[in-house]
Amino acid sequence: MDYLKLYDLEKYLFDVVRSNFERDRKLNAFDFFCIIIWKANRAKSIIAKKLLERDGNRRKDLDAIVGDMTKSLADADTEKEKMRILIEKWEFRLPMASAILSVLWPDKFTVFDVRACEQLGGDYKSIPDKAHFEDLWNGYNRYIEAVKNTVPEVAILRDKDRVLWAKSFEKQLNKDIAMLFQKEELAHKDEG
Repeated sequence: MDYLKLYDLEKYLFDVVRSNFERDRKLNAFDFFCIIIWKANRAKSIIAKKLLERDGNRRKDLDAIVGDMTKSLADADTEKEKMRILIEKWEFRLPMASAILSVLWPDKFTVFDVRACEQLGGDYKSIPDKAHFEDLWNGYNRYIEAVKNTVPEVAILRDKDRVLWAKSFEKQLNKDIAMLFQKEELAHKDEG
């Protein structure tokens, strides 16, 4: 293990994990859970439990389950089918499913993220709540187009996603700093 690569988890995912997947056409549990941790660390035990429950063979081997699941993604003919496998068969929510697919196919998928939704405006935040897969898939495709169109100066889809995240981060931090400054001013006024 190259621990310097692992330290930068996003770089590890898009360089090492993606390369491993392209070579092997499947992932092991360690690399898969690196994706889960990158998207939402708090979800790793919930996801592990879900995989064990949803495995038709009732195995207790996450490596085998993840290997079969990710192999089915590699074998799926279309982007829609890849998403359908994660949403319908494995019951992932759109944000996590899109994160997994974005690591494996970063030129086809982008991470569905609340911060990006805030930057895009519109009704994108409600997409994960769609009850029917077709509606969810159509909404996700609208989201991808909005990401592409909102950041036209950047060529790579994954980088467009990063720009939207960073803009949201900047906006939130500036808001937080301004709020702290106002609280500090009020405290000084109360002292005087």
